Amino acid sequence: MTDEQLRNQQEILANLERVIAQGPYTDTWESLCRFEAPQWYRDAKFGVFIHWGVFSVPAFANEWYSRNMYQKGSPEYEHHVKTYGPLSSFGYKDFIPLFRGEKFDAEEWVTLFEAAGAKYMMPVAEHHDGFQMYQSGLSDWNAANMGPKRDVLGELKGAAARHNLEFCASDHRAEHCWFFNGSLETESDVPANPDFYDVPLPFVNTEHDMHDLYAPVPPKAHLDNWLARLCELVDRYRPHIVYFDWWIQQQKFRPYLRKFAAYYYNRAAEWGAQVAINYKYAAFMQGSAVFDVERGQLEAILPAPWQTDTSIAKNSWGYTDHNDYKDPAGLIGDLVDIVSKNGCMLLNVGPQADGTITQEERDVLLFMGRWLKINGEGIYGSRPWICFGEGPTQIKSGAFTDTDKTPFTSRDIRYTQKPGHIYAYCMRAPEDGVVRLPALARCFANGADYLVQKVSLLGGGEVPFERDETCMTVRLAPAPTGEYPVGLQIDID
Repeated sequence: MTDEQLRNQQEILANLERVIAQGPYTDTWESLCRFEAPQWYRDAKFGVFIHWGVFSVPAFANEWYSRNMYQKGSPEYEHHVKTYGPLSSFGYKDFIPLFRGEKFDAEEWVTLFEAAGAKYMMPVAEHHDGFQMYQSGLSDWNAANMGPKRDVLGELKGAAARHNLEFCASDHRAEHCWFFNGSLETESDVPANPDFYDVPLPFVNTEHDMHDLYAPVPPKAHLDNWLARLCELVDRYRPHIVYFDWWIQQQKFRPYLRKFAAYYYNRAAEWGAQVAINYKYAAFMQGSAVFDVERGQLEAILPAPWQTDTSIAKNSWGYTDHNDYKDPAGLIGDLVDIVSKNGCMLLNVGPQADGTITQEERDVLLFMGRWLKINGEGIYGSRPWICFGEGPTQIKSGAFTDTDKTPFTSRDIRYTQKPGHIYAYCMRAPEDGVVRLPALARCFANGADYLVQKVSLLGGGEVPFERDETCMTVRLAPAPTGEYPVGLQIDID
């Protein structure tokens, strides 16, 4: 850091202490657990994640190219040396001038997200590689100074405001202190550029240490800089969610997490804004922030609001030349399942280095937007019903299960509710046009019952139904087609 940047950091951290001292939140779990998830967030249900950065230039393997290119013997290392030459003469930093973003158009991106039915958007502010996608007084290595030479976050925030999307941001810097430690075992450009790469921490056992709560131990300098960058991000861009990737659960981050949360929640109180923090695993105390499941779902309703973050591409969060894209019907099924269990879906796109979003991702987003335009009444602003659903398909609970799932069938049903209405989604259009809803039998297990006034096909008209002691039967004519969910609105009294 330059002397000026160090002074900026010291001023930010001193201000942090003043803001915490003034309340209403203090940096204790008892205080932070007074947090309540924002109403807008609970109603939004669907957002777009954006992984765009320097890693989109090599466009190889995945967004961890920046780390793995320094891991001698890895496919990324072999590819890099063959394509660009020795790491000592062409390192990761040398991709920055090639990251020009010449076709980046924030207005075009946000118009697409709005058409997709998204209610919030979350660009990655800084990935593990340490390159900030916004203007900063703490580092010269950012998109406003280098590469695109544009304040990417600032432009996206402005476009989000024009389209009434909630603007959010994610931070993945925690891992930066060890991210380039492959350079410790190979000749590279890393030692000569500590202002960008830092001085990477070694691992004793890579697989163990990356997931250990106590090792490696991040130095105080890294933790202080991490915290200052977050406060700067919050003050400059006022995101309504700050999302954290993994490894902040490392034990040394604990007091820093509490300080950041108190600062952020207090600043939001000053602005009159409703904000949230996303966390994974057990990084935050339950009730102090919003739990997030990466590339996975939950098997039951969680009483507190939660979120799934997943990607349209199966193999990468960022753009690569060989991305394997998911089917939109399957993603819609996941969205419905997540919402039925009190969750939101944050769906990622990975733009190309020039700033264009691939046609494959555009097609998926627009497909979802068309479906939500017809069926969104039971999604947006809904809450879980007494049960999330029924049917033969079992959902694996936990992270990284998004590519290991059994497709939903027409016997799988998911429920949501609003005052006076139950929404039933048949998770695949029934070929015979008959939807069976066992949970809405005339008398069901918990002894409750409803007077069903009418049933309507979302996007259509009223449809006939029958109820007996085993189920409610709804007959759709003509029978819908396709592999995506079909929604019903059930008016009750």
